Amino acid sequence: MSVGKVYLVGAGPGDRELITVKGREAIKKADVILYDRLVNFSLLDDAPPNCELIYCGKLPTRHFMRQNEINATLVRKAIAGHTVVRLKGGDPSVFGRVGEEAEELALHQIPFEIVPGITSGIAAPLYAGIPVTHRDYAGSFAVVTAHDKSKNGKPDIDWEGLARGVQAIAFYMGVSNLEHICENLIQFGKSPDTPVIIIRWGTWSRQQSVVGTLSTIVEKVREAKIENPAITLVGDIVSTRDKVKWFENRPLFGKQVLYVRGKAEEENRASKWMKQGADVIEFPRWIVKEKEIDSAVLDQLSVYEQILFLSKDSVEAFFAQLKKNKVDIRKIQAKLYCQNHSAITILEEKGLYAEHVDKMSHPNSLLTVGSEEQKKNGSCLSSVYETIIDERYETIINRSLEDATLTTIVFTSSEAVKLLMEKGNQYGISPKEINQSVEFVCETAEACEALEKYGFAVGKHEKDVLIESL
Repeated sequence: MSVGKVYLVGAGPGDRELITVKGREAIKKADVILYDRLVNFSLLDDAPPNCELIYCGKLPTRHFMRQNEINATLVRKAIAGHTVVRLKGGDPSVFGRVGEEAEELALHQIPFEIVPGITSGIAAPLYAGIPVTHRDYAGSFAVVTAHDKSKNGKPDIDWEGLARGVQAIAFYMGVSNLEHICENLIQFGKSPDTPVIIIRWGTWSRQQSVVGTLSTIVEKVREAKIENPAITLVGDIVSTRDKVKWFENRPLFGKQVLYVRGKAEEENRASKWMKQGADVIEFPRWIVKEKEIDSAVLDQLSVYEQILFLSKDSVEAFFAQLKKNKVDIRKIQAKLYCQNHSAITILEEKGLYAEHVDKMSHPNSLLTVGSEEQKKNGSCLSSVYETIIDERYETIINRSLEDATLTTIVFTSSEAVKLLMEKGNQYGISPKEINQSVEFVCETAEACEALEKYGFAVGKHEKDVLIESL
């Protein structure tokens, strides 16, 4: 067996769209992914269905995998012939220990590539409305670790050179040593009135910013109860924030949503809400597995006058099966219909045009294409895929919920309500312990009725059949 290859990939600071194209392509071909706590877990959606996902996050009080264990795992998986992705928050070379991991791989003669990422020291200030350089405020910029290997954990750096020589300074994970940082910058030349901003969870909807000066920021951070992960930016450049602030003005900024989908076929609005500024945790994560198409369907393909696709997954799986069986799509003579607009969009991307099922005039010679479950309940003639809950995401959902403070729970259907009530505990979600400040939102009247049967009150404004935003 030949040795595999390792990709050391920067995932960016949190916003899932800030990963590089090269980083996303590495994820798509991975057999194994070792991912950190600060990675946006939705990036793992691009991984193959059989990809092994290994959590190796670090918290101030505990590490799920020590660095030597991570190094050994990278080596072991690569020697076994796998394509391995080490997915690290931000840029792997900025306090990401990529040098240690690369040295270990080189020692064992394992091929590897390092894929840069956007570092949080630049991205978090930008999402808070602050460019780290500006002709009028800062012509120099430095990134500095706020903790190191010293016995007391205080950063041992050239404070005088930093204070006198750099106009904008970004300290990484500096909350616990903030007082030490401020005292030394003032002692070695910075004015006590120098502006400072602390940005927690930069580029996420949960982003939180506290602004002060070197003489006031410590007390303000204590009052706001700010903890890591956070970036501390010091310099006059902070004063641009009020003019340039943009991310925090998004309509759903601050919303942290648990999105409960009862079936894989139900339309997924997570991306839409994220684009409006919300953080969305999906529960559960569904996985779609293709099924062999019935040979009788292929033999009769040109006979059908109408084909109805019950979901976008049925479209994707159907045409994947045609390709696998080397069936020319020109054999399709039927008019195409879909049960939802997302399926219509997928067909249009293939150069085929369909109408909504409401416009289907008669059911003569009709082929309905859907999931194995839909075939069993008589909803379709041909099943081309099946859906199951992706158990690989149990740890991921647990970790996401630990870092989030939920504001909203959205239920797509009565099945979604039942799922949360019956399976929530194994994912660390206890409906009975949910804080009363959490808002319940239902996409269907049936979901509201199911919630009420479990003893949860739902306001009238949440009984709309569909919701466009939160």
